[in-house]
Amino acid sequence: MSMPEALLAVFGLPGIAWLALAMAIAGLVRGFAGFGTALIFVPVAGMFLAPAQVVGTIVITGVFSTAALLPRAWRQGDRAEVGWLVLAALPTVPVGLWLITQLDADVVRWTVAVIAGGTLALLVSGWRFTGTVGRGGLLVIGALAGLMGGLTGLTGPMVILFYLSGQAVAQSVRANTILFLAALDVVIVANLLISGTVEMNIVWLAVVLAVPYFITTMIGQALFDPKLEKTYRALALTVIGLAVLSGLPIWSMI
Repeated sequence: MSMPEALLAVFGLPGIAWLALAMAIAGLVRGFAGFGTALIFVPVAGMFLAPAQVVGTIVITGVFSTAALLPRAWRQGDRAEVGWLVLAALPTVPVGLWLITQLDADVVRWTVAVIAGGTLALLVSGWRFTGTVGRGGLLVIGALAGLMGGLTGLTGPMVILFYLSGQAVAQSVRANTILFLAALDVVIVANLLISGTVEMNIVWLAVVLAVPYFITTMIGQALFDPKLEKTYRALALTVIGLAVLSGLPIWSMI
């Protein structure tokens, strides 16, 4: 299939307008908050794509578009801490990708709903982690993030809860989260390519969606101001909540 034919096929996909809108909003939120892409896009994408296609789309788009955020995050983040998280995720990503092939699509969609909804509920509740996390704790968090990322495409909830519920300032939370999610996207894409499970139509879909995502990510980054931390948090949680509600599998039963 030639490039024009491939692009036409993408624009003819059911729900492409909703997918593009969800990705654009996700990019805006990630630009100023540093997280939220998967929590916003995955529940919506699950209404139109199979679970494996959702994972492929979100991570490939992330690889294409994260370049806009990496330079600043690289300077501001704790690279050693993020490195331990990524190291722990390496062996668990393939397990999550294998589970996709074993579980029913509705089971995966409900898993997405529970994880995203639970993450949102904990953040809205104001729960704050006040202890310290050693290297062992970082390895557990990274391993769970890799497993959930491979299974659902939700690469961020475990790390988001770890950073956003703690006492770190917005700038640090944003930088570390961006670095980890960028690295985890690369790990998942590598596993998809090695296993041969990623389809070319999904690659083209990711290329198309990367355009609005990149643009809105740059806009969101330009809007970022550490003084508005509470505003960013409230807006990000509101958008995530709407995405979780819209993607609940129950709507397909009505």
